[in-house]
Amino acid sequence: QVQLVESGGGLVQAGGSLRLSCAASGRTFSSYAMGWFRQAPGKERDFVAAISSRSSGGATYYADSVKGRFTISRDNAKNTVSLQMNNLKFEDTAVYYCAADSSITYSNKAYEYDYWGQGTQVTVSS
Repeated sequence: QVQLVESGGGLVQAGGSLRLSCAASGRTFSSYAMGWFRQAPGKERDFVAAISSRSSGGATYYADSVKGRFTISRDNAKNTVSLQMNNLKFEDTAVYYCAADSSITYSNKAYEYDYWGQGTQVTVSS
């Protein structure tokens, strides 16, 4: 069982930056694939970024819409995964969710993650 708590959301102007963090409980955090997803009002939950477990080399994956602007990283010693978001755009406005799963290397499909945080709001003003 893993519990996830996101933080770091807020209001930022277009072109600005935010750093989201996700703190995970449990002693086997390093064995989990971690993902970030986002959901805007009236839309489906979309993949943003993912990072594989330590045994899979901590490889990173990004949605095309954020590639080059967002960076996912993990600190297995601190049980945290972060999402550095630069050059934010209005269309990045959404609730951002952290997700975890121990049975996958990585996935861009929300249904493949078993554990989810409560979400943190990111609002980008134009």
